Amino acid sequence: MPHLFRSAIALVLFVCATVASAQGAKPAVAPEYKLGPGDAIKVQVYQNPDLTLEARVSENGSISYPLVGAVAIGGMSISDAEKKIAQALQKGQILKQPQVNIVLLQVRGNQVTVLGQVQRPGRFPLETTTVRVSDMLAAAGGVTPTGDDVLVVSGTRDGKPFRKSIDIPALFAGSASDDDILLAPGDTLYVNKAPTFYIYGEAQRPGTYKIERGMTVMQALAQGGGPTARGSERIRLNRTRPDGTVVQTDPRPTDPVLPGDVLFVRESLF
Repeated sequence: MPHLFRSAIALVLFVCATVASAQGAKPAVAPEYKLGPGDAIKVQVYQNPDLTLEARVSENGSISYPLVGAVAIGGMSISDAEKKIAQALQKGQILKQPQVNIVLLQVRGNQVTVLGQVQRPGRFPLETTTVRVSDMLAAAGGVTPTGDDVLVVSGTRDGKPFRKSIDIPALFAGSASDDDILLAPGDTLYVNKAPTFYIYGEAQRPGTYKIERGMTVMQALAQGGGPTARGSERIRLNRTRPDGTVVQTDPRPTDPVLPGDVLFVRESLF
């Protein structure tokens, strides 16, 4: 009897271990996980093995399914995607009552995309649930010299679209920033190109320059290396209005520089 009892316990443990192993082979996702670009899935149709397909969801959120064509399933739960494929098979008069099952083979969700004016744009793994904006920006090599001071994070939170503009200098100012938010799977970080001005005429280094925060005409002149030996600190400013018209002014040294401004350094009168 003790022998039979030990055998029964061993059998139960074996079954539990087998089930746990089988469960561990599948990605652990929430019940309402939304399919997205990069997800690998297996589509099966009951009693129709010829319609079995392994596919990866494309960047536009669709898969190409036999006899049906492109089926958009991006942003859908797995159950909704199963219904949509079944409806497509019915609509195409391929099957009358198809029973579709989708198995998620690989989850793309543990990635964050960093784009725009960063040193190494691309997709980065979200290895833990405590990765913040500053961590991911550092992983992308930081902002390029032409990058803006503002970063935009977009994604979803609680099933709703999420978008937040973040002040980049504040992230690395040495104190805790409320904007250094935790990132979620599928988030996109984007750094736009910084606004610029142009300086020419009797400037040491004419050309296009990034507008620093709060920049004045005097600081803009310094960015261009100051006036040449023939130049002066007299500046002519060309500014384009929203309606497209260009206005010429003689700015004061403390006037602000705006995106698209063109500064002309005049010759000295003496």
